[in-house]
Amino acid sequence: MDDDLLRLTPGPTEVPAAVRERMSRAAWNPDVEPAFYAFYRDLVGKLEAVYGPNDVVILSGEGILGLEAAVASLVEAGDRVLCIANGRYGEGFADFVGLYGGEAVVCRSPSTGGYDLERIEAELEAGSFDVATMVHCETPTGVLNDLEPVLELLEAHEVVSVVDAVSSLGGTPVPAARIDVCIGATQKCFSAPPGLTVLSVSERAWERIESFETRSYYADLAPWREALENEWFPYSHAVSNLLALDAAVDLLLEEGLESVFARHEACAERCRERARAVGLETYPEHDGLASPTVTALSLEGASAVSQRVREEHGIVLATGLGEHEDDILRIGHMGHNARLEHVVRAMDALEAVLA
Repeated sequence: MDDDLLRLTPGPTEVPAAVRERMSRAAWNPDVEPAFYAFYRDLVGKLEAVYGPNDVVILSGEGILGLEAAVASLVEAGDRVLCIANGRYGEGFADFVGLYGGEAVVCRSPSTGGYDLERIEAELEAGSFDVATMVHCETPTGVLNDLEPVLELLEAHEVVSVVDAVSSLGGTPVPAARIDVCIGATQKCFSAPPGLTVLSVSERAWERIESFETRSYYADLAPWREALENEWFPYSHAVSNLLALDAAVDLLLEEGLESVFARHEACAERCRERARAVGLETYPEHDGLASPTVTALSLEGASAVSQRVREEHGIVLATGLGEHEDDILRIGHMGHNARLEHVVRAMDALEAVLA
């Protein structure tokens, strides 16, 4: 492994030494040792400082598990789901809805802009929906969506809300207290290894989850409502990953969330400034839509540029996905990677390659 590489991808992010050290400690047997439940209870309490007042659930599985679990647990055959989308992950929710027998209605907005509120309101007025899904930060395009006005519309129409906040939670404010199921993951702004999904679940969501039996076992959220109280989990938990997450959340809370958010914003602003200085533009149509955790630059031939940056300067960047694989270059400044010195080094390298 090239340990001297600087990896500025939008997740997985660099894992700090303190997190790696905690992960390497001897692990409890989570099925028989009471000390594990005391540890888990303490970790959930720390995560509530990030998520807010709703119940926190930690699943063994990467963030995509959270997206499927939300749909599997909230959608039964025949339910209508409004999938609000302006990018790849927003569209992807519709696949999960179809998998569990729901009817997905995709409400699309342009990928360079935010959500079209008039279009969303028109869909809500035209038909009845049980659940709505959306994405806070569309990582492939670097667009940060404004959730508050959409959540107001969903609340007015009594629609259960599901938000993919995987690449924003812990790096920028997320209105998790207003969201029925808010999904995060360890490998992004928490800067812990991949392997855990962290969700918050509202009382309204629990009531819906418990109203029917899902077609999934592993992705069923229902057993997790009383798992901690009963000291019984549906499966043996990933203890080493939980230890790593505990250390990562400690670092986050020690720094303070407001300081963490300011650090991310400063890195994003510097990244955009440097990009424009060499004639590049961000993919989002204006800075108000640009994510503090990842900067997406419009750049033809992004794959070749990314390869040269790695080979000539030892820095790993990411390109876009799908149709944007070769015309978007992404710099991840999230979690432990959100350091001005990292951004400066990356943009110096990019400037040298483009010269």
